Amino acid sequence: MRRVLATLALALAVAVAGCGFGAGKSSSGGTELTVSRNFGAEPLGRSTQKTIPAGETVMRLLQRKFEVETRYGGGFVQEIEGVSGGRRRGRPVDWFFYVNGIEAENGAAARRLEDGDKVWWDHHDWGAAMRIPAVVGSFPEPFVSGTGGKRLPVRIDCGPSARRACREVRARLEAAGAKVGGSATLGQGAETGVLRVLVGRWREVRLDPAARRMESGPKVSGVFAVPAKAGDRLELLDPRAAGVRTLGAGAGLVAATRFIDQAPTWVVTGTDGVGVDAAAAALEEERLEDHFAVAIENGREIPVPLPAGGGTR
Repeated sequence: MRRVLATLALALAVAVAGCGFGAGKSSSGGTELTVSRNFGAEPLGRSTQKTIPAGETVMRLLQRKFEVETRYGGGFVQEIEGVSGGRRRGRPVDWFFYVNGIEAENGAAARRLEDGDKVWWDHHDWGAAMRIPAVVGSFPEPFVSGTGGKRLPVRIDCGPSARRACREVRARLEAAGAKVGGSATLGQGAETGVLRVLVGRWREVRLDPAARRMESGPKVSGVFAVPAKAGDRLELLDPRAAGVRTLGAGAGLVAATRFIDQAPTWVVTGTDGVGVDAAAAALEEERLEDHFAVAIENGREIPVPLPAGGGTR
């Protein structure tokens, strides 16, 4: 279990994070904190803070706003508001946190906050996907604030049949405050430190190695929606990676993943042109908020993973 393997490293990080803050100026960009269960399906609380104290960390923010119990010298969160990690119905469950929609690579006590950061803690089953490297539920992040206080370049990679959808994606990102650079043709490849948004029908998008990982399921990509290689179907999974529902013509998907050391890759795709347009239109904060990924059917969003046993949230 990665919690045990990372104990020594995080204990050191905690010690470093606890020293040397001293007095300093508070930043004025503020931060937002969200706590939920079951992949965002059950909200437990939300808090905003207009200023960030000097040296503020994710852990300190969480402990001020919620009842928290920690383990391993304060480096890991064991319990928030009485909801603890461990096992539930025989399945492994735990707390995970994301900053601007990107899974944290260090402990909460070592992760300092920057202006505009959106922090999201979610308690969920990790048996089918130990890592979910990126999620869409903090939109318009990470496109506005980036990560670690560094704004990242944004590039839209467009499929040959998706020019209209690409214009829609650019307009929505820019309206949300992102600075979008030039566009590229799908298949051109990734650039280090660049946030990419891949837009097109799945048979076009799957040419990209980062996106194609989604065909291998959540254990590989962290996305609980699996497009068929032919691009004509989209299978929606539950937290155990069991298929629950299959979407066909007109279906869309907005998801995020991450390949090796690249910045997150967002995928705006569909089974056909209608689905791609629907996915592009779903790039709105209120439609993506607190969702790990979102499928679109008949113009309506379906958060994924789906609940075990079928149905929608």
